[in-house]
Amino acid sequence: MKSATPPNGHMPQRPAPEREFTMRFTSTPRGARLARRLVSHRLDDWGHPYPTPVNETLTLITAELTANAVRHGHVPGRDFHVRLTLVGGTFRIEVTDTRTEKRPPASPRATDSLSESGRGLLLVAALADDWGVSPRPAAQGKTVWAELRVRAQGHPPTHRVAPEPSDVDLLLATASLLRDDLGSRPEGASHGDRRP
Repeated sequence: MKSATPPNGHMPQRPAPEREFTMRFTSTPRGARLARRLVSHRLDDWGHPYPTPVNETLTLITAELTANAVRHGHVPGRDFHVRLTLVGGTFRIEVTDTRTEKRPPASPRATDSLSESGRGLLLVAALADDWGVSPRPAAQGKTVWAELRVRAQGHPPTHRVAPEPSDVDLLLATASLLRDDLGSRPEGASHGDRRP
């Protein structure tokens, strides 16, 4: 962790984001997958297409943080929250869960080569410019966050101008992503008595 929570527990005020995406997800592997997909989709909408390093890096960081929220921050009946912001050339992804007592270590430990888990925060630390853990404001839980600064490439970035999506647009995109998950089932698999 490159930054620590101040001793008084108060985080410094941050400027208002230029762009922001927030959503709650069920604390399940499917919720984590959906969060990852929607962050990637939103980055594409903001002018960072799917195969670009910014999109791929933030999508991978989101995947690790949301998987940790499901695995280590799960409280039955409680969701986790994802917030993606862009402020002054810095993207910040925050994943908030409701479990206070299970905080990630201040610096990720190297894992043994045969271990099947434990590499997520090492990956986040390697990919992010900064990351940390903050207490959840006004409620039980914590927020694990990571920041990625977008480097200028000798010319000002060009931004695609896209209308901000409405709640209906987000629901349609979510339904489309969920249909993709249903379509990835092996042949002959069904969901209850419903047919695709």
